[in-house]
Amino acid sequence: MKAIVKYAACIVLAFAGSASAADINGQWARGDGNAKVKIAPCGSDICATNTWIKPGTPKEKTGDRLVMSIKPTSDGEYSGTAFDPQRDLTYKLTVSVKGDTMTTKGCVLAGIVCKGVDWSRIQ
Repeated sequence: MKAIVKYAACIVLAFAGSASAADINGQWARGDGNAKVKIAPCGSDICATNTWIKPGTPKEKTGDRLVMSIKPTSDGEYSGTAFDPQRDLTYKLTVSVKGDTMTTKGCVLAGIVCKGVDWSRIQ
């Protein structure tokens, strides 16, 4: 279960250096250096797609996608759910974007198990 929560929180989310504080779209690098994602609109939702995974990282691969149904709650803050089609799981998700940094928090099991991940905007 811990790996699933880590995956959900980690795949979550990407941008360009000149984007506004609340702009979630773009390219992001995960704080642990093990993944990069691109975040972009996909239909009425937002998708985070793995563009690079460090070799040997278990349970993640390039091309995996997280479909986020999130809405802004304040400047740079988003809340909603994320669906992981690779694992057929839905997570409660919060995202905080401040300039070139982002923090994601994914929860499962009615919010009992949560994991937060820091991200940095890349070009």
